[in-house]
Amino acid sequence: MTSPAAPTLTLSNGVAIPQLGLGTWPLSDREAEKAVSTAIAAGYRLIDTAAIYGNEAGVGNGIAAAGVPREEIFLTTKLRGAAHGYDATLRAFDASAQRLGLDYVDLYLIHWPLPTKDLYVDTWRAFTRLLEKGRVRAIGVSNFKQHHIDRLLDETGVAPALNQIELHPGVARSAMRAYHEAHGIVTESYSPLGKGTSLLREQVILDLAERHGRTPAQIVLRWHIQLDLVAIPKSGDPARIRQNIDIFDFSLSAEDMSALASLDAGERAAIDSERVREE
Repeated sequence: MTSPAAPTLTLSNGVAIPQLGLGTWPLSDREAEKAVSTAIAAGYRLIDTAAIYGNEAGVGNGIAAAGVPREEIFLTTKLRGAAHGYDATLRAFDASAQRLGLDYVDLYLIHWPLPTKDLYVDTWRAFTRLLEKGRVRAIGVSNFKQHHIDRLLDETGVAPALNQIELHPGVARSAMRAYHEAHGIVTESYSPLGKGTSLLREQVILDLAERHGRTPAQIVLRWHIQLDLVAIPKSGDPARIRQNIDIFDFSLSAEDMSALASLDAGERAAIDSERVREE
């Protein structure tokens, strides 16, 4: 069964990105291939991976096996920290494209800023080169704070199209979302269902799930959609993959959204990217 297509958001360069996709960490190549094939058959058109996940080949095989035209799939991958720097970035992108078996990538992200290396600006210049050459359709970042993005803007004049950050009702990142909106940057949520299962056991979410006749995960994913976020829940389970995209035939009320807002523990609950030194 194929669910209705996810709505899209428009990146700053006019490229459309689906609001709901499949995350693939920490799936193996074999698991990723099966999950991607299942997801595309269920209606997903956004697939997210990264060099450090070690499953780019499996993701590429899953896309190839799905039998859907390449231009209908929005594929995101990310540069690992060991490849920061202008020349290293260009080599790393070529390696990722080869593993994926793709001529181009829809969105390429710097996975972490790694400020102690102080190479992310040079890396970003390589990203802009890949964009100019048509190797990628859009470029962005992941786990960047406001001052990291400010530096990219100050030194290159090029803003990321998207920032992928940890975000869910327990870590709602309102200040970061407002900053993104002011700069025309789309916000993408990783760990959109929280880490572990504790978020999905919150009574507020359980009550809303019962009221709407939905799973707790569907309630949380619908919250992301209504906040104009992109969400990439990970699952290797076919039933859950199908459930996660079956969220476009109901909506949460203003009261529901307010109830979910009460779960926010604040910015301090998010991973501090200043402390991540390598990956």
